[in-house]
Amino acid sequence: MSTTVPHLDATLERILELARWAPSGDNTQPWRFEILGPRQLVIHGHDTRDHCVYDLDGHPSQMSIGALLETMAIAASTFGLDMRSTRHGDTPDTQPTLSVDFTPAPGLEADPLAGAILQRSVQRRALSRRALTAAEKSALAIALPQGYRVHWLEGAQRLAAARLMFNNAKLRLTMPEAHQVHQSVIEWNARYSEDRIPDQALGADAMTTRLMRWVMQDWKRVQFFNTWLAGTLAPRVQMDLIPSLACAAHFVLVADLRPQRIDDYLAAGRAMQRFWLTATAQGLQLQPELTPLIFSRYVRERRKFSDTPGMLARAAELSRHGEALVGQQDWETAVFMGRIGAGAPALSRSLRRPLRDLLVVPGAR
Repeated sequence: MSTTVPHLDATLERILELARWAPSGDNTQPWRFEILGPRQLVIHGHDTRDHCVYDLDGHPSQMSIGALLETMAIAASTFGLDMRSTRHGDTPDTQPTLSVDFTPAPGLEADPLAGAILQRSVQRRALSRRALTAAEKSALAIALPQGYRVHWLEGAQRLAAARLMFNNAKLRLTMPEAHQVHQSVIEWNARYSEDRIPDQALGADAMTTRLMRWVMQDWKRVQFFNTWLAGTLAPRVQMDLIPSLACAAHFVLVADLRPQRIDDYLAAGRAMQRFWLTATAQGLQLQPELTPLIFSRYVRERRKFSDTPGMLARAAELSRHGEALVGQQDWETAVFMGRIGAGAPALSRSLRRPLRDLLVVPGAR
C-alpha cells in the first residue's frame, strides 16, 4: 500500500481548490479526497450524527456532500470536463464513499455559476427588505433541477417565519445537547476560521458576543442566565428575530417526493447548491435556516433528541408552526430552508481547510 499522496494533476488541483468551498453545516467539511489519477478520485465522506443533534441520521452531512458534487461538476465544466460520480453501495451510511471520474466533453460550455463559487457565503446580519424582483425569483426557480420547487414566504408570512425562527432559537439555546455542539463549532475572537464558525460572523454585537463566550464555557452558567437573567433574549433578538425580519423573504426548497435514501439527500444537496450559487450570482445574500426542519423530523418520527424535560413539546409546537406556515405536505418534503435578500457580503466568514489537509493516502480510510 502506498504511504504518500500521489502527485496532484494541475487541472484536478484547480477543480478541488474550488470544490472545497462547498457549504457544510457548521463548516464541518465532511469529505476527504483520495487521488487515483489525473482524472480520478474517491470522495470519503463522513457525518457527525454521533455527537451533533443537528445531523439527524447524517442527512445534513449527506446534503453537504451533494453540494460538494455539484460544485465539483461546475468547476470541472470550466475545463471542458464532464463529471460522473458513483456511490459505493458497500460502505456504511456513516461513511458515504463515491468514485468520481472526469472525462473530456467537447463543446461543453463552462457553467456560468462557476464565478459565484468563491463569492458564496453565509450572511447572518440584516439584509435589504426590498422584495425580490420577478426576474430574480424566476432565475432561482429555474436553477432548481426537476423534482424540486421553491415555496416563498413573503409579506405577512415573513413575520410568521421570523416568529418560527425566534422560537426555534429558544429551543437551541436551552438544550444541553445543542450547547455541546455550539461550544465546539465557534472560534472566538476570530474574523475567519478554516474549520469552524468565527464569532464575528454570528450576527451578534460585540458586547453580546463577549458575554456569550463567557457564559457558554459552562452549562451551569447557561442555565443560570437562562433561568434568572433572560439569557437567551439578546442572542435570539440579534441573531434570529432581527435578521428574520430584515430580509426580502424566507424560502423553503421542497422535493416532489420525501427524501429517504442517501442518494436522495445527495441530490437535494446538489439542488440546494445551484439555488444558492444562483442567488450569489444575482448579488443576493442567503442564510440557511435548516434546524426547524430537523427538529420537526425528530417529532414526526418520534425520535428522542434531548434528556431535558419539555424539549419534545417545544419541538412539536415548532413543527405545528412550520406546517401551518407552508402546509403539511410541503413541510414534510422540504429539504432546505433559509432567508434571502439583497445586501453586502459578510465581512466575517468561515474559510476552508487547505486542500493538502483534505487529501488522504490511497488505500487509507
